[in-house]
Parts: sequence; C-alpha cells; structure tokens
Amino acid sequence: MLAVSLLTGAILLSAGACGAGGGETSAGGRPEVVAAIYPLQWLSEQVAGPDAKVIGLTAPGVEPHDLELGAYQVAELDDAALTVYVKGVQPAVDEAVTEDRAFDAATAVKTIPAGEHAEEGDEHEVSYDPHLWLDPSRLAAVATALGDRLAAADPAHAQGYRERAARTAAELRALDQEFAKGLENCASRTVVTAHEAFGYLADRYRLKQIGITLDPETEPSPARIDEVARLARAEKVNTIFTESLVSPKVAEVLAKEVGAKTGVLDPLETRPGGGDYLSAMRANLTALRSALGCT
Repeated sequence: MLAVSLLTGAILLSAGACGAGGGETSAGGRPEVVAAIYPLQWLSEQVAGPDAKVIGLTAPGVEPHDLELGAYQVAELDDAALTVYVKGVQPAVDEAVTEDRAFDAATAVKTIPAGEHAEEGDEHEVSYDPHLWLDPSRLAAVATALGDRLAAADPAHAQGYRERAARTAAELRALDQEFAKGLENCASRTVVTAHEAFGYLADRYRLKQIGITLDPETEPSPARIDEVARLARAEKVNTIFTESLVSPKVAEVLAKEVGAKTGVLDPLETRPGGGDYLSAMRANLTALRSALGCT
C-alpha cells in the first residue's frame, strides 16, 4: 500500500539533540521537529507544546502514498533536530531521513504483519502493517517514547515534554477505552474496507477486517472482488467502507453486488477536513457502531 512515498507517520527524532551538532532551531530558538504524516504531526504538536516547532511534511488533502519530496522538503529533513515517521509508509522519507536524528514510531510498539491480499504491483517496504496510529493504545506508547526522545534532545525543556507526553498518552488511553466499550457488544464483528489500513484497529478490538486491496492505488483483480463479495455475503456485511482520498468506485460496485450500503472510515493518513485526530477517530467509532449493530 505504499504507492510512491507515504511518510506515514513519522516523527523522526534526534537522539543527539537539538542544537548540538546537527539539529536546526527555528528563528525563535526552538528545535524543529518534522513529522512525516498527519497522525504523527498531531502527536508531535501535543508533546512539543511551545518548546519545539513542528513541521508537517505531508500537506492536507495530499494522498501520502503519492508524496514526492522536493528540494525544500529534503532540506527540512536534513535540518530537523528530530524527524518522526513510520518506516515503510513513504519510501522517499525512509531514504531521506538522517537516522541518528530520526524516531521511527514503529520501534515503540508491537507491530502486526502486513495484510495478506497483495495484488500485482503492490509495494511493501516492510513486513509489518505501518498503520499503527489507528490503535489509540499503541499511539499512547508512541507518545511516551516521543516525550523521552524530545527530553533527551532538548534537556532544558525535558520536564515539559514528559508532562505533555503523559497527558497525551492518558487522552489516548481514554479514547482506547471508548472504542473498547463501544465495540464490545456488536451483532457483527466483520469490517469490509477499501484497503487493508485498519489491521491495528481490528487487532485491538477483536474485529475481522476484510480489505479489498492492500494498496489503495492498485486496482483489485476481478478474482479478488469476487472473493470479497463471497465473504461479505457469508458474513452478512451491510456496509462496505471506503475513504475520503480514494475513489469509492470499487467499493460502490461491491456494495451494489452484495446488497450493502457504503460508509466512510478515515485511515487518518491526512488531516481531516474538520477537527483533529481525536474527533476523526470518534467519527470512525460512530461509523463502526452503526455498521456492526453495536449496542
């Protein structure tokens, strides 16, 4: 699912530090943190607070898989005191980051294997599913690790980073409990999605994900569509989920074939049109509860 480059999540952070032999500081003297993808940008902003300047690498509305780095963005990565990312989401970012000043969020959590239903042309730079931010409990662990990395990079503000990291982790754990409670009693536990981005969410809350494709930009084969249609009928699925940045055509065709409706689940690979990470995840919970018949 890594079409060109995804910067999925990356808060690459400098262990060596802001201002000491490699990290750039902003005009106000604050260390600069580059976050590769929106969820990591949101997280970085919560933890950094007023003590560091956070720069988002992927613009709102841009499909992260399509991201190509221009000279200015490469320079931002070169100059950053810390880059936060998820290795394997955006190959261009993986190649451009300076490893001694990078924080791969996937190193802070237990990952799960990548989806099984690859089509010809799908790209996989790593063996694990990179969409870890769709599990709030895992993102809470990333928040704690990020607070430690920023504290090490900028010791003068260590206490602030760690306090904000603890506060953010607590918010994410509370969101995790909302999901656990909201998805505890459901008539169905099977979720059909346009692409297999929701493996961590399914893993955390005991759901079964059936993805039409692994890569949102790869056209699924007729055989795969037929297979998903068969599974959707067998599981009595009433909703086929698509997402805002991907054409809903395939999902609509499948929904018509199995007599289902379509809905939207946000993989949060880009900034939502309104609100933030927390509100978008709560909207996902509402959509899931409706589709799965949860009480």
